[in-house]
Amino acid sequence: MTYRYRIASVFLLGFFIDCINIFMPAVALPRMAAAFQIGSAASAWVANAYILGLTLVIPLSPWLASRWGARRLLAASMLVFAGAVWACGEASSFGQMVGWRLVQGMAGGLLIPVGQAMTFNRFQGSERARISTLVMAVALLAPALSPSLGGWIVDQASWRWVFHANIPLALAAAALSWLWLREEPSPAQTRPDLLGLLLISAALASALLGMSLYGAGQAGVVALACLGAALGFAGLYARHFRQVADAIVDLRLLQSPRLTLSIWVYYAIPGIFTGVNLLNIFYLQDLLQMGAAQTGRFMVVYAAGALAAMLLCGRLYNRVGAGRLFLLAMLLHSLGIAALAAVDSTQDLPVLILAYAFMGMGGGLGANSAQTTALMDFDGAQTHKASVLWNINRQMAFSVGAALLLMVFNGLAQRWPAPQAYHLTFAIAAVLGLLPLLQLRSLPAENTHHE
Repeated sequence: MTYRYRIASVFLLGFFIDCINIFMPAVALPRMAAAFQIGSAASAWVANAYILGLTLVIPLSPWLASRWGARRLLAASMLVFAGAVWACGEASSFGQMVGWRLVQGMAGGLLIPVGQAMTFNRFQGSERARISTLVMAVALLAPALSPSLGGWIVDQASWRWVFHANIPLALAAAALSWLWLREEPSPAQTRPDLLGLLLISAALASALLGMSLYGAGQAGVVALACLGAALGFAGLYARHFRQVADAIVDLRLLQSPRLTLSIWVYYAIPGIFTGVNLLNIFYLQDLLQMGAAQTGRFMVVYAAGALAAMLLCGRLYNRVGAGRLFLLAMLLHSLGIAALAAVDSTQDLPVLILAYAFMGMGGGLGANSAQTTALMDFDGAQTHKASVLWNINRQMAFSVGAALLLMVFNGLAQRWPAPQAYHLTFAIAAVLGLLPLLQLRSLPAENTHHE
């Protein structure tokens, strides 16, 4: 194997590990919630903490690699990751679980941007498209396979093994990083905007905590104080942005209608889906008494629909334009979510399969179109800044979508029986997924009908 393919293998293995750790624990959340005696709203922090860790550390990765060397950084990050997943599996309290998931996310966030940069620098032109295809394949295989595997592990052993099963993969990634990568000089990186990064992370964490507390029925002073703190931190960052030359997130980039619309589409489709899928797992396991493995297999249907849609998007994007693809994506995705509201028993298996197929097609079409459209208005140094903004918001979308829908469900569950509360939440989610349609006309007319 040539050296560049060794680099690519390390990156793809790390990327796969990161993806499965977003999706695999979801099928185990009902068992974790029962073990720690917590509600569904609080259980979302198993995912939220991981994504917060990723968001916090991703902008720091290039700077750390320039100081320590990519080889040492990648090997160390996977060793820390292995230790963190072991600690998650051994957690004796929910607080310990959340803390170690944060550490796990930070360790995973060190490998992805550094490994991606090293890989893409060695594959140029048409060869880069080949590597991009492999990345997309990993991004589809992880959500397709990991929930089914995780569900089987939960049914056969324990939810704790959902985390312990990651240890061999993380150790393998650490060993390959150390054995295969060379010590190479890294270009000097300017010191990152740490204060700005902390303000953004604090705003996100406060917003998620406020929504989680409200959804858990604690809508009093503490929940409102958290939401107020989120607004306060956001305001502080806005002032900080005006005072520094190289802020971590350049808010002026939001003047791009393509980037702004792509961000909203990502919240409305992958973000909303994260919350819908989490709620549906609780609904199917707790109310309809499905097994964890069976609920995980619906993600295979989702991935198949997403793959078909992504292939279609690659053929049609330059012909029909982003606007029409966004429209079709939102309609398909919301139709799939609405179908979940018709599921009342295990006899409705065809409806569930159809729902996940539609959500997969809408999700693949929307995510791929948004990824393609988001950075079209930028070049040179602005592309890097826009990429940071895009990737931070992409990570935020998963947590915000889950926290928002859990908040809605728990509010409805205080007035209606659980089955009705689930169905109403799915109906509301279907409507929320269509909100970017209001901004669709802001998309520039030019460059939408290329051949």
